[in-house]
Amino acid sequence: QVQLVESGGDLVQAGGSLRLSCAASGRTFSGYTMGWFRQAPGKEREFIAAIRWSGDITYYTDSVEGRFTISRDNAKNTVYLQMNSLKPDDTAVYNCAAAGPGRAARPMERYNYDYWGQGTQVTVSS
Repeated sequence: QVQLVESGGDLVQAGGSLRLSCAASGRTFSGYTMGWFRQAPGKEREFIAAIRWSGDITYYTDSVEGRFTISRDNAKNTVYLQMNSLKPDDTAVYNCAAAGPGRAARPMERYNYDYWGQGTQVTVSS
């Protein structure tokens, strides 16, 4: 099993930046695809970004393309989401998730992920 602990959520003004972190326990982190999702008030949970275990293949949803960057440091068992040029519409609870080897063929789909973090709140003011 993989245990995920998220941090970095905060209140920030529009145009500002935040970096979310997701620390994973266990050696099984190696080989896992990692993803970030978010859920805004009154909206369905949506895919944000994903990264393969090697770190050389990433995916982004259109609404964050060019503003958010997903990365990972396998030596530290940590995945990051750098968020720049934040907008009020980015306000949501952000969750990280892990998909084991052989899964996440479609990393934008929630059902591919086996483990989830507790979530961290990001609030962007106008």
